[in-house]
Amino acid sequence: MQHFDPIESLANMRHEFGEHGGVNMSIETSTTFTVMDAETMPEIFQGHFGPEQGGCYLYGRHFNPTVYVLGRQIAALEGAESGYCTASGMSAIAGTVMQLCSSGDHIVSSSTVYGGTFALFKEYLPEKCGLSVSFVDAGDLSAVEAAFTERTKLLYVEAMSNPTLRVADIPRLAKIAHAHGAQLVVDNTFCPLILSPLQLGADIVIHSLTKFINGASDAIAGAVCGSTDFISSLMDLHQGSFMLLGPTMDPRVAYSISMRLAHLGLRVSEHSRRALTFASRLEELGLPVIYPGLPTHPDHTLLDGMRNQGYGWGGIFCVDLETSAEASTFMELLQNKDRFGLMAVSLGFFETLLSCSALSTSSEMTPEEQARAGIRPGLVRVSIGYTGSLEQRWSQMEDALRKMGRLPAGS
Repeated sequence: MQHFDPIESLANMRHEFGEHGGVNMSIETSTTFTVMDAETMPEIFQGHFGPEQGGCYLYGRHFNPTVYVLGRQIAALEGAESGYCTASGMSAIAGTVMQLCSSGDHIVSSSTVYGGTFALFKEYLPEKCGLSVSFVDAGDLSAVEAAFTERTKLLYVEAMSNPTLRVADIPRLAKIAHAHGAQLVVDNTFCPLILSPLQLGADIVIHSLTKFINGASDAIAGAVCGSTDFISSLMDLHQGSFMLLGPTMDPRVAYSISMRLAHLGLRVSEHSRRALTFASRLEELGLPVIYPGLPTHPDHTLLDGMRNQGYGWGGIFCVDLETSAEASTFMELLQNKDRFGLMAVSLGFFETLLSCSALSTSSEMTPEEQARAGIRPGLVRVSIGYTGSLEQRWSQMEDALRKMGRLPAGS
């Protein structure tokens, strides 16, 4: 793989000036757009004109200039030809799948995915759209290949699985998908900047921008990156999933997220630095911690061979407290006694967020499905923040563990 730096790619983009020459782009809040000549309107409806063809816009549900620029920026971060943004990560996933698949088609999915994605694949799409889905261990490449059928249109994985933090072997998964005439779709929400799936062979990359890319837990948003042809198909006036289903991003949200991209590299690096420090110290204490940056993690070498240097190993680690009761006690101490973090779902916030996945973001799965996915009842997912000093936060973590009797004697 040739060297690729997401931040360099973003910096090489043409700068978008504001309407009156401002150093920041303008926020275009119009729902509809005018044309100077009447004959231009039917040309836009026929797909002959658009943002890339004459700088033409039609209607906010189709393309919006502010959202369009953010899509180009996210595409630059991923090294994609094109990208566009949506009102949520789930709408980005659903729109992508429905664009690639028709009734009767088949999907192969990792068995360990975000609970909302699992429910979409297991229940909603089969019931409402006539799609079938096979869930497999994405780390078992022979099982992945065996799951393909002649109707398989896509292989879906998370770059780093939620919440078990297993890493997808993207180059080898891409080869399997392509050998069967299918496309590899990768959710890269946990690994912005760290992994560049398109550079590793994936066809389409999805983000929940709500998380690390936005970074402030104040906006819900999603993005899809891929070829120009695919992004254009999503916006087609006759059969485009984004155009017809309407998961439209508010331009004010697009502007807000765009303004935060300049310090994304700094944020991801600090999330990763703290996560590695905490995980290393917890492991030294003999506690059951999961983090891909640890040499003892089963995918450490795999991730090291794929990752972009300079952004670390990710801002999330997990601690296994065995039971949900112990997990709850741990989180309550950290939030209510030590002010270490907040019990809340989501991730990528500047404050630390704590959740017991089996009882929250993976609760759409049955206990049996959770077990197959490696989601244990007491697994606490920690999305580490960067407020306060590292040593202050570590002393708070130690205090909670000490109160639970989890620290070795003398520590």
